[in-house]
Amino acid sequence: MNLKHQKLIPAIRNMKDLEVMIKSSFTYGVFLDLHVAQVKNVVSLAKSHGKEMFLHVDMIHGLKSDEYATEFIIQEIKPAGIISTRGNVIMKAKQKGIISIQRLFLIDQTALEKSYQVIEKTQPDYIELLPGVLPNFIQEVREKTGRNILAGGLIRTVEDIETAIEAGAEAVTTSNKDLWKYFK
Repeated sequence: MNLKHQKLIPAIRNMKDLEVMIKSSFTYGVFLDLHVAQVKNVVSLAKSHGKEMFLHVDMIHGLKSDEYATEFIIQEIKPAGIISTRGNVIMKAKQKGIISIQRLFLIDQTALEKSYQVIEKTQPDYIELLPGVLPNFIQEVREKTGRNILAGGLIRTVEDIETAIEAGAEAVTTSNKDLWKYFK
């Protein structure tokens, strides 16, 4: 997948965030914290403004994060891609030919080693590393897996974004609207 040189991916948490993103030059965004009844309408609204949205399946309230929900979302909602911490969700997204983003939380060495096992099995299109302010791990995970990296979580400054990009992240996800203006 080509993010069209978009170095920042806005993470949308509410309708005000979506309004800001729609008025921006960003093509890609990610929806977080949606209610199942909102999903179709907000994705349609974004698409009507030329925006391509990723859905974080684990954060859709009222929908179980599993392969059945993933198949439903892909067929009915048609997002640009799926984000999940769950391997079965990522494998279903891959099977259905949609962009898959495996979200990983780097909390300790055991989590890192388990993450490598999951990546080997799921083969996602992208890996989103959280927290995204760990440049050494961005570089390590990219080299070890051969996958494109998105960095997210605890991104607070323009320097955090630049550091993540320099370390090998293709892009950074953030809900911090103050940072969006620097990367339009």
